Amino acid sequence: MAASSAASARIRVAHRGIMDQNPRPRVMQIPEILLVESEHRPGSLGRILTAIGECGVVIDHLTAVSRNQDKTVWEITIEIDPGIGPMLYERLGRLPNARLIGKSDRVFDRHRGGKIEMVAKVPLDSLQQLRDLYTPGVARVCLAIQNNPEALWDYTNYGNSVGIVTNGTAILGLGAIGAQAGLPVMEGKSMIYSKMVGISGIPILINETDPGRIIDHVTAIADSFAAIHLEDISAPACFEITEALETRLAKPVLHDDQQGTAVVALAALLSATREVHQNLHEAVIGQIGLGAAGIGISRLLLRYGIRELWGADLRPEAIAQLAALGGRPARIPELMQVADIVITTTGVKNLISKDQIRPGQIIFALSNPEPEISAREALEAGARFATDGRSVNNALGFPGLIRGALNSRAPRFTDAMFLAAAHRLADLSPPHEILPDVLNPQVHATVAEAVAKAAESGAASTPR
Repeated sequence: MAASSAASARIRVAHRGIMDQNPRPRVMQIPEILLVESEHRPGSLGRILTAIGECGVVIDHLTAVSRNQDKTVWEITIEIDPGIGPMLYERLGRLPNARLIGKSDRVFDRHRGGKIEMVAKVPLDSLQQLRDLYTPGVARVCLAIQNNPEALWDYTNYGNSVGIVTNGTAILGLGAIGAQAGLPVMEGKSMIYSKMVGISGIPILINETDPGRIIDHVTAIADSFAAIHLEDISAPACFEITEALETRLAKPVLHDDQQGTAVVALAALLSATREVHQNLHEAVIGQIGLGAAGIGISRLLLRYGIRELWGADLRPEAIAQLAALGGRPARIPELMQVADIVITTTGVKNLISKDQIRPGQIIFALSNPEPEISAREALEAGARFATDGRSVNNALGFPGLIRGALNSRAPRFTDAMFLAAAHRLADLSPPHEILPDVLNPQVHATVAEAVAKAAESGAASTPR
C-alpha cells in the first residue's frame, strides 16, 4: 500500500450522513499535470474543466501558474487511465478558447537527484575536530564499544538507524518490477522516517527471489542497523523471510506491508465502528485477499479478539494459512452474505459489485491504486461506511512503530506493541475522521510513546 497526501489520510468518515467531500471514481491510475493556456474571460476555465470531466477524468488540483492581460496558464493535476490520454488531449485541442501547451514535470523534478542523502551531524571545521572525530581519537571509541557493546547505542547512529530491505517483487500495485525500480519507494519510506521521527532509513536492494538467500543476506548485514524494515516483498516468500529474521535477529523486524498495514487498518476500523456505533468484537469480519496485507490484517484482528473472521483467496496455501490462524475459509459470495465488515486487499479493480453489498455493511476496499469497489458505489448500494486504501495509509504506522521499538531497545515486536499503536492512532483520530493527519510529527511521536510503553511493560521479552 502506497503513501498518500495528508488530505487523503484525513478523509472524512464516509457513511450515511457523513460523506467524503472528494469521492474518487474507479478510473484513477496515473497522476498527470497538464499546462493549459486559456483566454482570460468568463466561462473559459469552465469549458476546459467540463471537457476534462466529460472524458471521465478526475481533477485533483488546479492552480493559476501565470496570467497576463489576455491569457491565463493553468496547472491542472489529474488522475488518468493511460488509455484516456489521447482522447483527452484531442478534446482539449478542439477547444476554441484554450490550448494544451505542455505537461509539468513536477513529480519528476521533485525526485531528481533522489529524495534522501546522508549528512554529518557534527561540525568538521578544524584539524582538532578531525582528530577527535576520525583518527586518532576514534580509536578510543572503537575500543570502548569492543569492551561494552551497549556503547554502540551511545556513540554511533546505530540506535537511530533502520535498514529498508526490498527485492522489488511487490512494488506498490505495480508488481515485480525489480529492486532498482522500487528504489523511489524505499527513498520515500526513508524520507518519512527522517521527517516524522528523525530516524535514518537506509534502502537496501537485494537482487534475489530465493527466500533462504534473502534471509542470509539480511542476516549478514543486520549489524549495521538497530531494526529491519521489510518492504514490497511478495507473498508467500515474505512470510517465511519475516518469521526467519524474527528468530535469527535480536532486533525488531517489521514487514510493513503485513504488520504496518494491519496496525493502521485496525486503527481505522476502531474509528469507523466507533463512529457508526458498531461493536467490533461482535462483528463478523470478511477478509478478501490473503496476501501479505490480508494475512497481516487477519492475524492482528484475531489477536485483538475478533470472534469470527472469514477469509477468501484463490490460493489453497493462503486459505490454509488463514485456517491455521483461526480464520474460516469461504468463497466471496458466501463471505459477502455473512460479513458485517468486509476488508479487501486483492489488487483486483472492481472485484466487488454493487449487488453484492448488503445494507448496513462496512466496506474497506484497500487496494491501491484501484479499489475493489469505490466508496461511493458501496454507499449507494447501502453500506453505512466505506473507505479505500488512500485513506487507510500505512505511513501512519511504521514511523511510530520503529521509533517506539528503538526508544525502548526492544529485541522484537510483539502483538502488544502493534495493538498499542492501533489503539493510539484511533484515539488520535479527530471527530468524524477515521485517522489522524499523517504529516503531523506529534502523531508519530505519540504512537512511538505507546509502542515503547508496551515494550517496556514486559511484552517485548515474550516471543510471538
